[in-house]
Amino acid sequence: MSAKKLLAVLIMATFASIAFAHKASDSFLYVDMDASEIRFDIALRDLALLVPLDANGDQRITGQELRAQRTLATQAVENAITLTGEQGVCKLRGLAWGLSSHSDGPYLATQYQVDCPNGELPEQIEYSLLFDQDSLHRGLVQITSGEAQSLAVLAPDRQTVDLAGGAAGPWSTFTTFLREGVIHLLIGLDHMLFLLVLVLPATLIIRRQSNQGTARSFKSRLLQLAGIVTAFTVAHSITLALSALNIVRLPIAWVETVIAFSIAAAALNVAWPFMGRKTWKLAFAFGLIHGFGFASVLGDLTGGVSNLALALAGFNLGVEFGQLGLLIIGFPLLYAMAHVRAYQRFIVPLILMGVGTVSLMWVAERAGAI
Repeated sequence: MSAKKLLAVLIMATFASIAFAHKASDSFLYVDMDASEIRFDIALRDLALLVPLDANGDQRITGQELRAQRTLATQAVENAITLTGEQGVCKLRGLAWGLSSHSDGPYLATQYQVDCPNGELPEQIEYSLLFDQDSLHRGLVQITSGEAQSLAVLAPDRQTVDLAGGAAGPWSTFTTFLREGVIHLLIGLDHMLFLLVLVLPATLIIRRQSNQGTARSFKSRLLQLAGIVTAFTVAHSITLALSALNIVRLPIAWVETVIAFSIAAAALNVAWPFMGRKTWKLAFAFGLIHGFGFASVLGDLTGGVSNLALALAGFNLGVEFGQLGLLIIGFPLLYAMAHVRAYQRFIVPLILMGVGTVSLMWVAERAGAI
């Protein structure tokens, strides 16, 4: 097998594994310190990883199927959440259960009274649901104490949140969501592929310009790339804020489908610029849609939270830091490869073909959920 064929196989194998990567999941925990209550919402598709909900195997979970597994479902929830006070572990006393709706579909909602020893308030919450099955899973926590509300995130490496001080401070909220923004960008394969396709035109060398001695320098290409990234940043910042603030909300299934389609369209535009060569305009237009995708992480949790602006700012900056980190590493490598003849003739078309194939697979998969 020639080196080119071997490289083709490796790249296509990589894209094949990406195509089957699943979207990260989130659950929601609402802690009311004043009433000493907690509500927990988990997506039925996530709960199905722990409890056999789909009895007839039709890939759809009905209310009847959920009711039949109520005991196992609530046990799974209760085994994953531990609240403790100064005197020891608190007991969860069930108050209500049923279905709730979030932007990405139906959730099981359970509500509990938290009974701690000697009637004290809980000081800490520990959460471990799905971390063994899905390292990308997050528990998003909203804490209400008096008039104050704050946000926190539970993850495999941060399975506890301190409740003793009531609502967390602004800096804690900002840094928590700054980190989550970085993580969300790095695990958001669709956003990463879109970013890759936006970067590729800035790495291409037009041979006739090179022969005439007018080939664009690394600096000019970097400036071009800065304009593209800035346009994408401004666009998704606008819609991220509009969606998370509940000013404009779009069905997440439609958003995810359009995001997948935007990747395919952007890949095709590199080879055949049917939408024009002004890549920054393309980045801005599709960045508006990608912002709604980013907002799906916050929109179901942050309504009415006093320090929402800090959470949004931290998450958005985190996304940007993750994006810039990828560009700082990736663009110089691609620019260096651009001087190899095989890069433009072979590698770039193969990348575009792989990205286009994967994104169209995503379109078909996500359109089925509409």
